[in-house]
Amino acid sequence: MRAEVGKLRPDVLAKLVFSRLGSPDPSVLVGPAYGEDSAIIDLGAFVLVAHSDPITEAVGRIGWLAVHVACNDVAVRGARPRWLLPVLLLPEGCPEATLDAITAQIDEAAREVGAAIVGGHTERAPGLNRPIISMTALGLAPRDKFVVTGGARPGDVVLMTKGAAIEGTAILATDFLEELREAGLPEGLLERARGFMAEVSVVGEALALTEVGVNSMHDPTEGGLLGGLAEVAYASGCLIEVWEEKVLVRPETEAICKALKVDPLRLIGSGCLVATLPPDRLDEAEKALRSLGVSWAIIGHVREGRAGLLLHRTSGQVELIGQFVPEELAKLWARRAGR
Repeated sequence: MRAEVGKLRPDVLAKLVFSRLGSPDPSVLVGPAYGEDSAIIDLGAFVLVAHSDPITEAVGRIGWLAVHVACNDVAVRGARPRWLLPVLLLPEGCPEATLDAITAQIDEAAREVGAAIVGGHTERAPGLNRPIISMTALGLAPRDKFVVTGGARPGDVVLMTKGAAIEGTAILATDFLEELREAGLPEGLLERARGFMAEVSVVGEALALTEVGVNSMHDPTEGGLLGGLAEVAYASGCLIEVWEEKVLVRPETEAICKALKVDPLRLIGSGCLVATLPPDRLDEAEKALRSLGVSWAIIGHVREGRAGLLLHRTSGQVELIGQFVPEELAKLWARRAGR
């Protein structure tokens, strides 16, 4: 049996992580909880938004990716990312050229989002076969304007931006290039797919939608679009219904996922933003996203009922998605390793 990799299951988190949170602090408005990826700490007129995220499944451009993935989770709280602390673990014997490339990527991405690197740690660690980064990002938001994952309300519409598996498509086209070439995918398609990495940031659209006034926002990462939507549904205590035919999936994503036999709706999805908002704010949301040149679609709605996610497949089948959605990229790494 293949050992589990990726995010821990909600029951394990509840038992062994969320039950052991140190001394209570009334200034912590949002702490560790299912679906809530960033802490929110009361500072008076403002809140501090804090998030840490590891990059463990990607190889290419990991420094650049680490910055944007962590900053996304700060921005979906309605806060502009300002400070970064990377922890970089390198394999034994890792050459300085690798460190040079990674830190240059971190610097490049930090400048793109306007954030300063204010600390961190770097070392060569035993037992690693590739570099790993854990990035902490911090930002500030007005005390009365932050957004949470669990804020979806019955009657909201469900909005997604850009497309499913934006990050996952770029990672596969980079780290599984030879397999995709062997499957016969054309070089032009693979080059376009690698270019998706430039779209991983959702900071711009997240801050714009904060101004519109959304009820919830989330950045789908491990478990992809379905994993992200499930976290919104269960964190909000609502039933979310989505229709596969309405989901934005790019042709490059479809081709690559078909070749590698993975589900694009369950593939790591940074670059896509999901939000729920009242229908009467759609016009304003459309204007905000259009001004940024960001594509979007309404893919479902929130309604009262037992918390969960219903996926209406194009085949007519209806799937009830559980709280835990296994990550497709982890399966591919395990397959490559022969586990």
